[in-house]
Amino acid sequence: MNINEYYKHYLSLHRNKHCRLLHFIGQLTTIFFTIFTLYNWYWYLIPLIPFVVYPFAWSGHYFFEKNEPAAFRDPVKAKISDWMMFRDIILGKIKIW
Repeated sequence: MNINEYYKHYLSLHRNKHCRLLHFIGQLTTIFFTIFTLYNWYWYLIPLIPFVVYPFAWSGHYFFEKNEPAAFRDPVKAKISDWMMFRDIILGKIKIW
């Protein structure tokens, strides 16, 4: 399955607007955490950057979607799809409220 096909599957796991909102907040938090970490030269925090989003995203799946996060099955494609969904939310292609 290529990334575009996977992204369609990924979106089917993210139909609830509250879950998508939590993913969006998690991605924004990841951006701010990355800037903070690099600006302050906290090099020891760099390995945590890919994981900042998970408490937000997984709580969205647990409380709203009632399904298993995509990262449990294919973490690399799920991470790429997370950023694709973030982009689509910013562009207005996907609604979060």
